[in-house]
Amino acid sequence: MPIFASRRVNMAPRLDAMSYVIRTAPAPGALTELIRRAIGEVDANLALAQVRTLQDTLDRAAAQMAFTMVLLAIAAGVSLMLGVIGIYGAMSYIVSQRTAEIGVRLALGAEPGSVAWMVVRQGGIVAFAGIIVGLATAFAGSRLIASLLYGVGPRDPGVFAGTTLLLFVVVLLACWLPARRAARLSPLEALRTE
Repeated sequence: MPIFASRRVNMAPRLDAMSYVIRTAPAPGALTELIRRAIGEVDANLALAQVRTLQDTLDRAAAQMAFTMVLLAIAAGVSLMLGVIGIYGAMSYIVSQRTAEIGVRLALGAEPGSVAWMVVRQGGIVAFAGIIVGLATAFAGSRLIASLLYGVGPRDPGVFAGTTLLLFVVVLLACWLPARRAARLSPLEALRTE
């Protein structure tokens, strides 16, 4: 029996309550009424709050863990979206501050693709530095959370690689719109903003 389920089976909700675990060979759900009657014959004043199979108890404990995981996944998704919005906002601000420079580059014959690449590269350099610092911190701190992990090691290369890839894709997507806008600037209008 997993520890998280054992704790739920063996913990009594109150001090004057008792829990029994009965092992049966036939289908345990079929014996529920028989167990109620047998306890009622011993003492008719005993109130049975819950008669559940071990599988029901395990399912309830697993459902609570799954719900917690869903909440954590939602929080991670919201954090990722806030990061995307932040990177997009920062890159849009940089593009708006460099509009005149971009206009000069385009007026002197720079290809729109090279202007877009310049913006994406700038965002990518910052993201690369952030990912390196994040990976180093995660690698150093992974031993601290090893006891909380289930089914994955504290320094699992798949998790580190997947996270790195996800963050690079997110940064590239967040930089893409400002880069596209910079590449589509009209040199004449860009120079007028000065």
